[in-house]
Amino acid sequence: MQFDLLSQDPESKARAGKITTDHGVIETPIFMPVGTVATVKGVHQRELKNDINPDIILGNTYHLYLRPQTPILQKAGGLHKFMNWDRNILTDSGGYQVYSLSANRKIKEEGVKFKSHIDGSYHVFTPENVMEIQRTIGADIIMAFDECTPYPCDYQYAKRSMHMTHRWLDRCMQHLDKIPVTYGYDQAFFPIVQGSTYKDLRKQSAEYIANAGAVGNAIGGLSVGEPAEEMYEMTEVVTAILPEDKPRYLMGVGTPINILENIALGVDMFDCVMPTRNGRNGMLFTAHGTINIKNKKWEDDFSPIDDMGITYVDIEYSKAYLKHLFSVNEMLGRQIASIHNLGFYLWLVREARKHILAGDFNSWKNKMVKQMDKRL
Repeated sequence: MQFDLLSQDPESKARAGKITTDHGVIETPIFMPVGTVATVKGVHQRELKNDINPDIILGNTYHLYLRPQTPILQKAGGLHKFMNWDRNILTDSGGYQVYSLSANRKIKEEGVKFKSHIDGSYHVFTPENVMEIQRTIGADIIMAFDECTPYPCDYQYAKRSMHMTHRWLDRCMQHLDKIPVTYGYDQAFFPIVQGSTYKDLRKQSAEYIANAGAVGNAIGGLSVGEPAEEMYEMTEVVTAILPEDKPRYLMGVGTPINILENIALGVDMFDCVMPTRNGRNGMLFTAHGTINIKNKKWEDDFSPIDDMGITYVDIEYSKAYLKHLFSVNEMLGRQIASIHNLGFYLWLVREARKHILAGDFNSWKNKMVKQMDKRL
């Protein structure tokens, strides 16, 4: 993997760059649609490619390990072939899912024993076997196995967890050196900064991760319930330390406003289930605010979803039609809303990139934050 830093905004830390892998170019800043179980939920690959057109999507190691299971993915020739996706894929390590299964898992130095949410069977994730699983899945970018701490989190727990995440990182890297790539193309490995919302821990972790010398770095353990201002504060601490010549990935973030504010702090990559999850529940994002399409006020509004002249995908539908689809519980409504929201998120990061390259990102960002912080 190669990262080229092309431009930085003069009034913020926002960056425009280019990541090149064996599956193509990723222009940054980038939002990665979440394809948890080998699909971006409710969106056909045709729409994903033609309407949303992301350079990269995300797969989930925990879920893919459980279903369809790694032997099936290996027989298929990896996740790209299994889901008929010829562009980039990033897989997380399962650390976040282990965090979310707090009632059904036990964390030890060796790894994590957890109970499947599907059938109650027990499984173990270690730094070593998570590397093997991600080799078999075959993503272009793979993540270190970490523990994602909850919010709020006791300082001593956060400190112990951070040091264990660092020890797990060392084990990941040692094991990864021993196992060859599976499908003939390279996999880039990103370690993950932890430390909860404690500045001194975040600083320690960022220094440890920077010293690991990986080709890219991730920031984990945020967007887990902390106030947005604490998220930004921790991101700023970490991006001041992580190398400028390598991409920075803020995991699980977030709202459109979160994304713009973190781009301004020097983050290059984002993912979140919000566009599709909120879309399935009738919340639409636009450059001028959010819409609850289920509200009665839209039933005779025949204007486009964003009636300010901005289109996010090739096919536009009226608010009245989309409200009707939700009213009759038609699955097409949830699909259109998901495609619209993903199209908006990709439009937003691409507009951010244009303004970084033009040198006026910060003023544009401030205007956009005000516009988007409305309910229409």
